[in-house]
Amino acid sequence: MPDATFKDYVLDQLRDFGGVGARAMFGGFGVYKAGVMFGLIAMDELYFKVDDSNRPDYEARKCQPFVYESKTKSISMSYWRVPDDVLENPDDLKEWAMKAYDVALKKRSASVAKPRRRFRSAPRRKRR
Repeated sequence: MPDATFKDYVLDQLRDFGGVGARAMFGGFGVYKAGVMFGLIAMDELYFKVDDSNRPDYEARKCQPFVYESKTKSISMSYWRVPDDVLENPDDLKEWAMKAYDVALKKRSASVAKPRRRFRSAPRRKRR
């Protein structure tokens, strides 16, 4: 179970955003609002969901995306590290969190709108 001290600090900093919680996952925590994951806490770092609408904010601050190692390669995710000075200022953090939440909502509604492809199972072969 990951250490909850940093998670508790992040949630306290986000208290003005309202209704934010965290759930343990893969050695860290997912940060949620209304069932939508918009943040990630890993190795005592906070990452927010990013797309083209808010990526320039992170790039201007020289932030990096969350990267993890699979068995064969490094995988970069669409969550970018929140700068320390933003994390330490609840008003700034709320603004960045709102943008990340909007990104997550857009991503969620785009995936809901896509029709799911149904696969048929192959016909069973008769045993001899």
